[in-house]
Amino acid sequence: MTCFSSVDESAHYGMSVAVLLGQYRDALGWVEGGVDELGTGDATAIADVVAGLPELRVRSFDINAASVDRARANIAERGVADRYTVEAGDFFDHADAAGGPLAATVIANPPYIPAPDRDILMPELWGGVRGNDLVLQLLKAGYANAICAVASYSDPETTVRTAQDLGYRVANFLAMGLDFGPYSNEPKVREHIRRLCAEGHGWAGEDGYLVAIALFTRNPEVPGDRADELLKALQLS
Repeated sequence: MTCFSSVDESAHYGMSVAVLLGQYRDALGWVEGGVDELGTGDATAIADVVAGLPELRVRSFDINAASVDRARANIAERGVADRYTVEAGDFFDHADAAGGPLAATVIANPPYIPAPDRDILMPELWGGVRGNDLVLQLLKAGYANAICAVASYSDPETTVRTAQDLGYRVANFLAMGLDFGPYSNEPKVREHIRRLCAEGHGWAGEDGYLVAIALFTRNPEVPGDRADELLKALQLS
């Protein structure tokens, strides 16, 4: 297996996580309880976040053996292995075995490529037929707070409305435009994305899309709800 790596997307993910953890530091409870992470990738983005926040501890899980090996090497290189650990295996299996969430806050840049099936260039990036299977599963895992990626072409309205049904509000978000990469540009995937958007399940431009890193929270101490603002921002208009 190969390890997914995208410099632009990783930088956006890491910067957004750092901003949101910093802005809502006390309410998210990460100083006392640490943070869980679904999907480590090569770990460079969050390793830099951990390096910049000396009180932060992250426990991450990844099913891709190549990602785990590379992530551990990158974490060691940045000198944060004592506060950023990576375990091989399914995130949800570990949570079930522990009887529920291990921390108050979870972070994730989950696989969100939509396609009819997993037979795509990198199957590990498949997010289900509409691309939001993993984020919906994460929102149902019981965390008080979830900082995660929401892609404009992966049925974001269903994601946001499901989150609301589960008692979450969108406290804040940071959005960035991205060009279609090799995985989104695969003909089978790109045609599927265009069909989803035509059916009203997302938005994409001719050559790109938007990804927002959003803070979903159930904490009454965190004010506001920017759910509608998030959806408007993802509409590329």
